[in-house]
Amino acid sequence: MKRLPWLLLPLGVLAADFASKTWILSILRFPGDSKPVIEGFFSLTLGFNKGAIFGTLHTAPEWLRVGLFSLAGIAALVYFGRLFLADATPKLERVALGMILGGACGNGLDRILHGHVVDFLDFVFGTWHYWYFNLADSSIVVGAILFGIALLTAKRAGVAAPAE
Repeated sequence: MKRLPWLLLPLGVLAADFASKTWILSILRFPGDSKPVIEGFFSLTLGFNKGAIFGTLHTAPEWLRVGLFSLAGIAALVYFGRLFLADATPKLERVALGMILGGACGNGLDRILHGHVVDFLDFVFGTWHYWYFNLADSSIVVGAILFGIALLTAKRAGVAAPAE
């Protein structure tokens, strides 16, 4: 496998995420500031998430959050990075892993630079209001779905999953 072209995927996700967050911070200043894009459905709304997914652990002491998120981030980078770079990893899994790695690095960079993750994509479906999220979150979710599809289709085809 030629690694350099593949490394462009997580780096591209990281760059797009960083650029989008830099842009949103230039137009929205305070948490809760909002600009409607599609009235009643989609807005750009600034939010800062000190916690994990859906804000869990946001009230935990900072030392605990920093320690836990640092350990989890390093473990994820090592685990997913090893699979991403393995010669035997099929293309669909590599794409999925590249998206997950790029998104994880984007949110990790936020925690280093700001002490929280910058979220701004805000959707409302009827009476249901989804949590704010960002491009890194989207990349992680799409990557996880693709990874699951890759594993399920490999299993159906009788192909062994990559060795851990």
